Order: sequence, then C-alpha cells, then structure tokens
Amino acid sequence: MTAATGVAPRAGLLTRLRRRRGSSFAALILIGTVLAALAAPALPLPSFTEMSPRSASRAPAPEWRAADAVSLKELAADHGAAVGLRRALFGDGELAGVCGTDALGRDVFARIVWGARVSLMVGLIATLVAMAIGVSWGMLSGFLGGRTDAFMMRTVDVLYSVPFLFVVILVIAMLRDVSKELAAVGIDRLVILYVVIGAISWLTMARIVRGQVLTLREREFVAAARSLGSSNVRILVHHVLPNLWGVIIVYLTLSIPRVMLFEAFLSFLGLGVEPPGVSWGILASEGLESLTAISTSWWLIVFPGAALVLTLSALNTLGDALRDALDPRLLR
Repeated sequence: MTAATGVAPRAGLLTRLRRRRGSSFAALILIGTVLAALAAPALPLPSFTEMSPRSASRAPAPEWRAADAVSLKELAADHGAAVGLRRALFGDGELAGVCGTDALGRDVFARIVWGARVSLMVGLIATLVAMAIGVSWGMLSGFLGGRTDAFMMRTVDVLYSVPFLFVVILVIAMLRDVSKELAAVGIDRLVILYVVIGAISWLTMARIVRGQVLTLREREFVAAARSLGSSNVRILVHHVLPNLWGVIIVYLTLSIPRVMLFEAFLSFLGLGVEPPGVSWGILASEGLESLTAISTSWWLIVFPGAALVLTLSALNTLGDALRDALDPRLLR
C-alpha cells in the first residue's frame, strides 16, 4: 500500500484499467476467445476436418445432431480427457451449422474455434521470442554504452532496412524442400513460423528497452549496486529488468495482434499453417476464394473476418488501456 492513499498499487492499476472506455468489453471478448480456443476439444462441435459433400456451402442454420462416431474417436485419441468431459456434459450430440459450411462441407464455426488455437498460439509464442531477443539486445546496448551501444544500434538500423516480408517468404519457401527432414526431428511449419516471425519482430522492442536502460543506468540504485560490488549481469537482472516490466508488458500486448495479422497474411498466401491444420488466415483465404460472380458464400468471409477483427481490436484496446494505466504521470 502507498502511505498517502492506503490503496494497493495493483488495485489502483485495475481501477485505471476499468476507467478506460471499452477496456472491460475488450477483456470479455479476449477472455471468451481464449477460453473457447482452450476448450475446443470439449465443446460439442463437429470435427474441423470432417467433410460432408451433401452439406457443402450451406448457409448458417444451427442444428443439434448426433456426432460422427469416427470423428469423436479420432478426437479422443489426442484429447481423451476433454472428450470425456464433452460426453459427460453434452452426450454424443453436437451443434452444427452455426456459421454454415464451406465448399467441402466442413463446419465453419468449428474451424473458427480450432483456428483460434493456432492463431493465438502463433501470436503469443512469436511475440515472446521477439521479446526475449529485443529485451536482451536493448538491455546490453543501453547498459554497456559507448562503442558497443553504437555498434548494436547500427546493426538494428541495418536490419530495419531489410524487407522482412520477402525474407520470411524466402525462408519458408526454402524450408519446404527439407520439410520431411525437419519433421523427423519435431520441427514443422508451425514451429518455423514461431521462430521466423519472432526473429524479425524484435527490433522495435530493442530500441524501446535501450532508451529506458539509458535512463535507468544513471539512477541511484544502480550506482549503489555497483558500489556494493554487484556484477553487470546481477545489476541487469535484479535491478534494471524489474523496472522494465511495465514497458515490456505494454509492448507485448500491442505486438501480439500485429504478429497474428502477419501470420494471417502468410496463411492467406499459402505460406503459413498447412492443411489439414487451420488458422484464421486460412479461413480468410478460403472465404475470399468463395466470392465469385456465380455464387457468394458470404458467411465464409464474414464470420472468420469478424473473429479476427474483434480479437485484434480487443488486444489493441487492452494494450492502449494498459499503456495509459502504467503511465508514470498517472501514478500518484
């Protein structure tokens, strides 16, 4: 608690977050999306790979029906506990047709829910990779200073001039030739996406952290740690890094939607998640292909697009609210 107000700092932070317009609604959207993605195997939905030519390109028409026994058995092989919970709660039925079906008769709503697992995971892990690289680079550059700082920042400047979109496309395309060898050691297209997207997204984080460290290294607590004989590593880990978490968390929140959008773009181009896997980018690509002069399956583009837009907007809103809540000028 603070001596002046007697309010716990965390409570003050939550209060400021709630005051931000739209932050509560954004939090509800994000929590609902994450919970749906995590609980996907336990939800009474058709398999996202189950094809039914008789039900191809059907408009939204929700119905409760008996689940396909073969699909349930395949799902139980990978998610036994979740399928057991599903059967205990919903029996062997499933809710189909909520968002219609695609050209192969696959349930669009089920594919949106399962696609959320991939899109959110890519956004989170790739952002964590970028954070690890950017924070380490920026801390070392700002703390060491001098020629080391100049060299490291010039390296960042050079990397900023590289057209990373083409680099990512080139790397992923080249790795297609050795996909079998990589799969043999447990590295698939998804893992490559985590690393490649994360490895190109750390530059801004490095600059932000470096600017903060340049200020922190002149503070009294750093001088006191030096006078007590603390090593540079100990000062960075125990004194500098804890003062950077506010900036890091805000950047993390604002970076996840950008990474998710980039993954969706790569999947849209056919360079992201591979079928039979599904992500929101793949769904958007399939939806666009359905828009023809002969027939327009509007639900194939509207529902996946709405899921992506709502989630990205929620993340951006929460990131802005968190940035304002952690603004030192508002902490009194």
